[in-house]
Amino acid sequence: MLLGTNGSGKSTLLKLLAKLLHPQSGSIQISPHTGFVFQNPDHQLVMPTVGADVAFGLVAEKLTYAQTRQRVAEALEAVNLLPLLRRPIYALSGGQKQRVAIAGAIARHCDVLLLDEPTALLDPDSQLDLVAQVQRLVKSRGLTALWVTHRLNELDYCDGAFLLEQGKVVDRGNPQRLKQRLMQVAV
Repeated sequence: MLLGTNGSGKSTLLKLLAKLLHPQSGSIQISPHTGFVFQNPDHQLVMPTVGADVAFGLVAEKLTYAQTRQRVAEALEAVNLLPLLRRPIYALSGGQKQRVAIAGAIARHCDVLLLDEPTALLDPDSQLDLVAQVQRLVKSRGLTALWVTHRLNELDYCDGAFLLEQGKVVDRGNPQRLKQRLMQVAV
C-alpha cells in the first residue's frame, strides 16, 4: 500500500506506473500487463452494461467472440459479479462499479493491479468486501497489487507499505509499524 497526505505523490506515482503520465526525467520499468483502477469508477466505466464494459478492454487483443466471452465470464466470476453480466452500469452500487473496474483489468490478464484509493467512495461494509476481493485475487491469480489509501485500517490487509511525502518515499516496510507511526502523528 502507498500512504501519504494529499499531494504527496501517491496518485501521480500510480499514473506514471500505468503510463497515463510520462516521467519528466528518468525512466520507469514495469510489466506491460498492468491494470489501473481509478478512485472513482465512473471515470473508467464507459459501456452501458457490466459485460460490455469488461469486454471493452479486450478489443485490442483481437480475440474471437468465444474467447472474449470466456475472459469476461472468468473476470466477473473472480469478483463475484457474473450474475450481473447484463446489468446496466448505472444500476450498480459504488462497490459493484469498483469490482467491474477490477474485472476489466484482470480480464486483460494483468499481473500488476494499480488501485488509486478504490475504497474512497464506499461505505465501511463495501470497503471491507472490496479489500477481501483484492486479497483473494492477489492470492489466487498471483497478482501484485499496489494500493493507494488514506484509511489506516486497510494496512491490516497488506504485506508491505510505503509512506510518501512530497514525492519521496520516507518510510517503508511492515504495515503495522507504519500504522503505529501514523497513528502517533495523528494524536
